[in-house]
Amino acid sequence: MLTLPALAADVASTAMLVLAPDGRCLWSNPAAGRLGMRPDELPLARVQPDGAAVEIPWPAAEHATRWLRVCCHGIDSDGQPLRLYEVRDVSSERRERERGRNHRWRLAHIEQLAKVGTWEWNVATGEVVWSDVLLQMFGLPPGTTLDYPSYRQLVHPDDIGLIERTLDTALRTGAPFSYTHRMYLPDRATLRVFECYGEVFTDDSGVPERVLGTAHDITEIRRAQDELTRLAERDPLTDLPNRRALLARLDDLLASGGGRSGALLLIDIDNFKDINDVHGHAVGDDVLRVLARLLVRHLPSGTVLGRLGGDEFAVVLPDVTAGEALAVAEGLCNATVRSPVPLVDAGLRVTLSIGAASLEPGDTRDVALAHADLALYEAKNAGRNRARLYLPEQYRHAVQRVSVVARVRNALDERRMRLDAQPIIDLLTGEVVSHELLIRLRDGREPELPPAAFLPTVERDDLIGELDRWVVATATAALADPAASAAKTRFDVNISARSLESPGFGDWVVGRLRTAGVEARRLGLEVTETAAITNVAAVRNLAGTLRDAGCRLSLDDFGAGFGSFAYLKHLPFSTVKIAGDFVRQADRGGADPVLIDAVVRAAHGLGMRTVAESVDRDALVPALRRLGVDAGQGFHLGRPVPLDVLLNRVPDDHPAADVPPRRPDH
Repeated sequence: MLTLPALAADVASTAMLVLAPDGRCLWSNPAAGRLGMRPDELPLARVQPDGAAVEIPWPAAEHATRWLRVCCHGIDSDGQPLRLYEVRDVSSERRERERGRNHRWRLAHIEQLAKVGTWEWNVATGEVVWSDVLLQMFGLPPGTTLDYPSYRQLVHPDDIGLIERTLDTALRTGAPFSYTHRMYLPDRATLRVFECYGEVFTDDSGVPERVLGTAHDITEIRRAQDELTRLAERDPLTDLPNRRALLARLDDLLASGGGRSGALLLIDIDNFKDINDVHGHAVGDDVLRVLARLLVRHLPSGTVLGRLGGDEFAVVLPDVTAGEALAVAEGLCNATVRSPVPLVDAGLRVTLSIGAASLEPGDTRDVALAHADLALYEAKNAGRNRARLYLPEQYRHAVQRVSVVARVRNALDERRMRLDAQPIIDLLTGEVVSHELLIRLRDGREPELPPAAFLPTVERDDLIGELDRWVVATATAALADPAASAAKTRFDVNISARSLESPGFGDWVVGRLRTAGVEARRLGLEVTETAAITNVAAVRNLAGTLRDAGCRLSLDDFGAGFGSFAYLKHLPFSTVKIAGDFVRQADRGGADPVLIDAVVRAAHGLGMRTVAESVDRDALVPALRRLGVDAGQGFHLGRPVPLDVLLNRVPDDHPAADVPPRRPDH
């Protein structure tokens, strides 16, 4: 026990009091008086002699609270047991501790919310301090001591050099740094990917003292990016290389030169439209999948088979002669006709028409495709279910197709081109939000030419630019019609890749709208996915012009190649139109609703609306609504009608009408 004489010294910051067993204060130091309370007011009952110090709240002025740290010692004075109390005001210390605790709490929660951990490296001592959130990302318990050598053991060996080179450069230059690396968790079975950023802090003389960094676990993001990259090169229906990947392989072969021979095959399924019309699109999709597997089995090694779109496939054959290419094509025709596609109650016999073209020195991609296309036409004209090799004399058949261009040009000059309007329906309300204008050739001549018979040909000619401008001009004039203007009718029109690449096209569209006195937001332009991903700069320029004026811009046929996911964030589309290949079976499970959901989430996250194409069955509407699709278009929701008929049906006090649209819940 302490003795009373030992307490004679005055302790400036600690109040000291000696109390008798009956509670009387026998002695106190000056600091006790500065507490501002009498000894009998002090909250001493909770403090045990020779026990741990206790922090006790005590009311202060203006409703504040003081915190007193009190400890008690038993002492002996001439055989009399006394108690010595030490009382210290620790209010400021406690506030500092609370601030520190709150700061650490906020930082930890911010890291958790952002899924970002932090680390700090003391350059002089080599000590690295990791935040608890980051340790948990590493698969370690909070508070784990992890030195750099131990951390280095977890880093993927191929990435250690990158990290150390980056840090060395940052210490030498003082510049901010970043790197991405892979790291094993302690079980050595799980590999994660971290994206790191950091900054170097120096002393007054510029010598590095500390390095502060962040680490973000991007494993799932990287996995999604890798999957999107794969999807960008694959056809989602057949899992073959898509058009972009196949044409890239063709470009590589043509660019290799060196006297290497090769060939290109274009494959078309005979009467595929009839298969869809008679058996349904689900069977048509099965035919494409079965055929893809069949063709792969019967192609020589080293070849590349891909789907160009629709029912058209192509094969790039390296190191073959023209005769060998034709033999391969004939073998594919024979294998296909001998292998019926199984149906529920029978087998569906499918035949192919194939055009083969040898790749000559100096050929370009367009030349190779044109030659193979000419040969394909010859195969179809010869009766289908056969292969043909391109020969120069086939050029005369191309001349015949030139007559198609002439016929369209004459119809345009004679004002015999027409537009039909198909409604786009809000799937929630059933309201018509716009109409897509579809071009038609109605010149009274035989045979009649549907759009599929003349548009592909016209798109290879400069005439397509004139046709695009005619469509926009006609649509603008229709929008300026008093009845359409009063009803706030909206139109969407398709434009070709040729117009997309035309530098002044956007300004021309905006000028036509202003001249006609039409609000720009009532007109939308649609660009196909294929055109968008091959003309990114042109799309960006056009989008900027249209956006500034208030026009809408839609990405049409999205998902046909899944390549434009990577471009969505860079191109300010207002609407994404989901390709009919995904929509037709959206109510029947499988991959289609998953992919539609991904498109909807991506589009909505970027502030874009979604429209489902080919809504041709009643059951599709509730399925699409559940997936969050905003609007739909297809025969079930409304068939195309002539534009003139549509305008005549528009009443003065109602939104633009057509054949009465079916409600989404009908």
